Amino acid sequence: MRKADLSKNQFKKWVKSANSTTYASFVAAQEIVRHGKPFTDGEYMKESFIKISEHLFADFKNKSEIVQKIREMPLSAKTVKDRTIKMAENITKQQIKDINSAAAYSIACDESKDKSDIEQIALFCRYVNSAGPQEEMVELIPLKCQTRGEDICEAVLDCLRAKEIKTTHLVSVATDGAPSMTGAHRGFVALLQKSLNRKLLTFHCILHQEALCAQTFPPECIEVMNVVIQIINKIMAKGLNHRQFRSLLDEVESTYSDLMLHNRVRWLSRGEVLKRFAACLEEVKTFMSSKGLTFPELEQPEWLEKLHFMVDMTANLNTLNTTLQGRGSTALHMLEEVLAFERKLTVLARDLQRGTLSHFPSLREFKQAHKVINSEYLQSAITTMQESFGKRFHDFREEKNTLSFPITPLTIDPSLLNVTAFAGVSQPDLELELADIADKDMWVSKFKRLTEDLEDVARQKATLVQNHKWSDIENLPRPDKLVFETWNAIPDTYINMKKYAFGVLSIFGSTYVCEQLFSTMNYVKNKHRTRLTDNSLQSCVKVAETCGAMLTGFSVVLTDR
Repeated sequence: MRKADLSKNQFKKWVKSANSTTYASFVAAQEIVRHGKPFTDGEYMKESFIKISEHLFADFKNKSEIVQKIREMPLSAKTVKDRTIKMAENITKQQIKDINSAAAYSIACDESKDKSDIEQIALFCRYVNSAGPQEEMVELIPLKCQTRGEDICEAVLDCLRAKEIKTTHLVSVATDGAPSMTGAHRGFVALLQKSLNRKLLTFHCILHQEALCAQTFPPECIEVMNVVIQIINKIMAKGLNHRQFRSLLDEVESTYSDLMLHNRVRWLSRGEVLKRFAACLEEVKTFMSSKGLTFPELEQPEWLEKLHFMVDMTANLNTLNTTLQGRGSTALHMLEEVLAFERKLTVLARDLQRGTLSHFPSLREFKQAHKVINSEYLQSAITTMQESFGKRFHDFREEKNTLSFPITPLTIDPSLLNVTAFAGVSQPDLELELADIADKDMWVSKFKRLTEDLEDVARQKATLVQNHKWSDIENLPRPDKLVFETWNAIPDTYINMKKYAFGVLSIFGSTYVCEQLFSTMNYVKNKHRTRLTDNSLQSCVKVAETCGAMLTGFSVVLTDR
């Protein structure tokens, strides 16, 4: 009997030890994947850990036990891969549960090729649960053949069905605006609504629309950019030229140590390239002359005028683009930023007309040296851009009342709200609840306090933007979180109002999260990992993109094994 008890205790000790090493291997796998490293780095990590431990725990009495524990930790490439897939599956289970229990959810969809030329569809979901608004990657769906609207629609619907995600409370869809996505009859959005047999709120990514408006510069200004790219390529294409130019910048103690190459894919690239080129203009002239390379444009006042105008205008556009980026911004906030920029364009045109150039520092410096500028031509360029802004964003403009509801519900005429896409929300009951709450000071005060909190965050953000402290913006309270906390405090007596507010709060204003995911995808599946399978890629990206809260449930994963 005593021998049996001893054997049982030894077995319990072994099980406990196995669980601790298995748990540790999950943690290690998570860190490997979160940093975009290959599965084979598990063995490297383990080997390094053992060698470090030999010295780190040299004074510990149980050093040999510690080292043995590390040796027992399974971290082969296959184990890291299996752990990653297991974690991704666990995350998906939690996501499905949260999405199906939410009052409403929205999706964002975009497509991009990976390193193996496989078209990958990024499918994101935004919803509100007990912890607040969530933006989660649902799936990275590979398309091996064609990428027509019907192919994308079929792939997305198959994904939702396979995961048993209900579509009854899907309220909106945001896409990048490509023809395969937004085609009137055979686009993904049209086919999705046809399959669901109901209307959804549909939005063309506000960032993509802004980028299209930014391309409306006159042909002469676009040619300026082309010449700048040619000059930069002449300098940077050959190693010797590049080294000598950098030495020149170092000698004259220039603000910048190098020029930048233009990348058409990156939203902010054009503005940054022009800004740095203009700052190094004299050094560029000197270097080109020393090499016998002639670009007559560098001495033409008309060309230089357009260059400095482009520097200032792209700087303004970059500021707008940066404010539209990031997570946590509501669709209303994005629309308001665009509408504000439209008004700013009127101010900029007037500034040119008066000749004060208060908002054109680079152009003002040029004018001081050359006395005269063609303000009429430059003003017309701004007017054209303003007209382009006015013609776009109609999908957001039409739903401004709906998008404003979570922040100012008591100032909106209920008859102007779009309720058709919101399952479970009764417009008559919604109107009755709004009438009931209007004179309840206890609840009305909460919306007033919300407005004050959002104003305070906006002021802080504006100050940080002005001082170019972009990283500090992430530390500010998220606007959507503030809105959620206010509505979460409202009692369920006003259930239609809450459902509608949470539904609107789930709307994607852009496909920024999809673009961010593609950056992660290309980092994970790089030129050295082109044989990574679709399942492994999907699992790696999901673990890398998912917030920490969903990755702490290793105990759940272990019990499922």
